[in-house]
Amino acid sequence: MEKATFGAGCFWGVEAAFAQIPGVTATAVGYEGGATEAPTYKDVCTDRTGHAEVVELEFDPTRVPYGQLLDAFFALHDPTQMNRQGPDWGTQYRSAIFFHDPTQKALAEAKIAELNASGRFAPKRIVTRVEPAQTFWRAEEYHQRYLEKRGLASCHI
Repeated sequence: MEKATFGAGCFWGVEAAFAQIPGVTATAVGYEGGATEAPTYKDVCTDRTGHAEVVELEFDPTRVPYGQLLDAFFALHDPTQMNRQGPDWGTQYRSAIFFHDPTQKALAEAKIAELNASGRFAPKRIVTRVEPAQTFWRAEEYHQRYLEKRGLASCHI
C-alpha cells in the first residue's frame, strides 16, 4: 500500500469521492501543511494555523496508479482558485498535493504542466501547491466519513 494526500477544499466531499475509487483501501480526513501542533477544526477555521483540510488515502498502486488519483483530484475541484472552493474561503481550502516520495512529486508537477499546456482551465492557470508531506493530523471523528454517516452522496464541491 501507498499513501497520497490531497487538499481540494472542504474535505467531506473529497473524501467521499476518493473512497469510491477501486483500489483506494482507506481514507481519513485531517489537516496538513501548517505550523500548529495537533490542530483542531476550530483552530484550523481561524485561518491562522496554516493547515489545509486534506484527505489522506491508502491505495493499492497495482489497482489504481497515482496518476489516476491525480486525474480524480483535478476533476473534483477548481485548481485555479486561490484559497477557496465554492462558498468556502481561507487557506484551509487551498488546492494542494502533499507528495510522499519523489515520484509523486514528479507526477504531480508533470500533471499540472500538462493541464496548463492543454488550455483546459484557460485563461486561468492552476494554483495547486505541490508540497512535501508533513505531519497528518487526523480530524475529529465526527468529520470522518461525514457525508456517508449522514446518508449524503456529495456536498457543494
